[in-house]
Amino acid sequence: MTNTPKQKKHAPIFWLDFSPLLVFFGVNFAYGIFPATISLMVTMPIAMAVSWLKRKHIPPVLWISGLLVLVFGGLTLYFNDERFIKVKPTIIFSLFGLILVGGYLRGKALIKFVFEPAFPPIADRGWMILSRNYGLLNFLLAGLNEFVWRTYSTDTWVTIKVFGFMGLTFLFFFTQIPVLMKYGNFKKN
Repeated sequence: MTNTPKQKKHAPIFWLDFSPLLVFFGVNFAYGIFPATISLMVTMPIAMAVSWLKRKHIPPVLWISGLLVLVFGGLTLYFNDERFIKVKPTIIFSLFGLILVGGYLRGKALIKFVFEPAFPPIADRGWMILSRNYGLLNFLLAGLNEFVWRTYSTDTWVTIKVFGFMGLTFLFFFTQIPVLMKYGNFKKN
């Protein structure tokens, strides 16, 4: 199975998927958490619209994140309580962990639906391993988010949320290269 042009069109676009977080970080640094929350609530729908215009597709992760940003951002602003925006990553990470590990336990590699366009063909066993591992990573990130927002300042939490969790996710990806090498089809056509 090769990646078709349709699949490539749905591949992740790094800058688009992470630009709302980078704006959130910058606005928090300059103006604080409440203006940063507003900026996140504005940039997420923009990122979704640009995704639709560029890919004719909005990734499920962006849909879920966008919805939760609007809900928890709205609660943060309405109650003037930053705890709502701080707990949002815990909920997202836990939800993804439950979905991926739950799918793994039922014999379904649900991560494949999100990442298949960005990878060469991978055997089903490889997708299962990646689903389990990425699900466990999400549980770890949920726990780390809870620890950080309850223990450190808001500015430290924002920095770790944007750069620490992203860095851990990239590091995790590199630890999965042996799985990709073992189960991926890297032959040139």
